[in-house]
Amino acid sequence: MSTHESVRAGGAAVWSPSVVPPIGVELSDSQALAVAFRHLADIGFAENMAGHITWQPDGRAEMLVNPWGLWWAELTASDICTVDEDARVTRGRWDVTPAIHIHTELHRARSDARVVIHNHPYYVSLLASLQTLPELVHQTGSLFLDDLCFVDSYDGEIDSATRARDLAQRIGDANLAILASHGVIATGRTLAEAVYRSATIERVCKLAYHVMLTGRTPAPMKRSDMAGMQASLIERAADVYWAGAARMTIKADPHVLD
Repeated sequence: MSTHESVRAGGAAVWSPSVVPPIGVELSDSQALAVAFRHLADIGFAENMAGHITWQPDGRAEMLVNPWGLWWAELTASDICTVDEDARVTRGRWDVTPAIHIHTELHRARSDARVVIHNHPYYVSLLASLQTLPELVHQTGSLFLDDLCFVDSYDGEIDSATRARDLAQRIGDANLAILASHGVIATGRTLAEAVYRSATIERVCKLAYHVMLTGRTPAPMKRSDMAGMQASLIERAADVYWAGAARMTIKADPHVLD
């Protein structure tokens, strides 16, 4: 950024709503996580039964996670499992994938990563297969300004704590990592933040891919403007997005809360 280019303010520094539409129902942690799975499946983020989300609430070592074998689109609150910090199931009817170590090691390394989401959405996977990060060509892409990581090698499943620790080190502090020939990992301080990042990266990759197909080069956005937009997306859009996603998911199938 130019030394003469001041960062444009955004987020709460500019405006905060006095009131926002509520979800309309008080959700337990398991219910909220089930809603997150259903919503992300609804928007095409999930690859059938692949992928996992963990949520480690503040102050707790254990984490909530989906069981192995159920599709995201069919999960209900009672299906959610609990694992300890070493990936041992402590509560739940089902087993969990050995890839859970991706999550346990990120949670261990990052106090800010309370929620970790991993799957293989189509357009993210397309760019991952091309070994490239998406160009941030639209204002929504500002969410990922200086917060995108590309892990440039594929060496099979991350199915052990040792391999997961190496991956966590390569991701570092980034809240969004695209894994070559694999998929994506999004993290967040809250469930709303992580879900919003996950939904947004697929849209960003889809848009970037279609821009590539035009063969034209879009005019770059100013970093100073993107910084302000990033603050607005994180501080204002994430919670409102989550509330709307929850309302629509519950309305579509109230049994998600069972």
